[in-house]
Amino acid sequence: MSYILDIDNVSKTFGGLHALSEVNLKVTEGETHAIIGPNGAGKSTLLNCCIGRLEPDTGTVTFNGHNMVGQQPWDINHAGMVRVFQTPEIFPDLNLLENVLLPALAKRDGTFRFNPMRSLDRETELRDRAMKALADVSLDRFWDHHAGSISRGDKRRLELAMGLVQEPKLLLLDEPTAGMSRHDTNRTIDLLKQIKESGMTKVIIEHDMHVVFSLADRISVLAQGRIIASGTPDEIRNSPKVKEAYLGESEDD
Repeated sequence: MSYILDIDNVSKTFGGLHALSEVNLKVTEGETHAIIGPNGAGKSTLLNCCIGRLEPDTGTVTFNGHNMVGQQPWDINHAGMVRVFQTPEIFPDLNLLENVLLPALAKRDGTFRFNPMRSLDRETELRDRAMKALADVSLDRFWDHHAGSISRGDKRRLELAMGLVQEPKLLLLDEPTAGMSRHDTNRTIDLLKQIKESGMTKVIIEHDMHVVFSLADRISVLAQGRIIASGTPDEIRNSPKVKEAYLGESEDD
């Protein structure tokens, strides 16, 4: 079987700290794959190795048939692997439409260096695509609002729109509901279910088990830099290893 993302034997150390130890993880096209684990397990380090922010000490990260290790982050992004970060990386002084237009322009032109001489007003096709991305996250009514003025939950959805407008082959979501109210969390779950129906492949890091079990087709569990279990939501929910390492339970409880 071929995989859109194949992480093979990836290890990463920082000084004497083994952040990742021989991690193997495979993601099939079209699935939603959740990565869970306690704080400090190595989840964000693993994503950073995928997108080129960090280079593994050993192993390969194969995306769409090509090894991404050693590639620049913008080249990986341009190849179709797009990450949405835990802390929204938006432009607070620009309006929502401009925030979504900028990554669309950068992806189309093959560079993430913004040319201030380019008029965004003339980018009709990209404006339509940006407005659709805003509509997909229910923010199109606020397209002309400054991004810095909207709520935290809406900022998270704005950054999701900034990822979607790039039409990724693989979308990496780092804690997409962190800090949200339960109402905003449920809205985001509904949104991600709609994206799932489109067939887009997603990898999600998430602490909220309600979110994980609502969305994931498969789940991998990281603990102390190692994958200790992978399987369907039911398999993970019933795994003694997971209950002990992640959920704080043991067979003696």
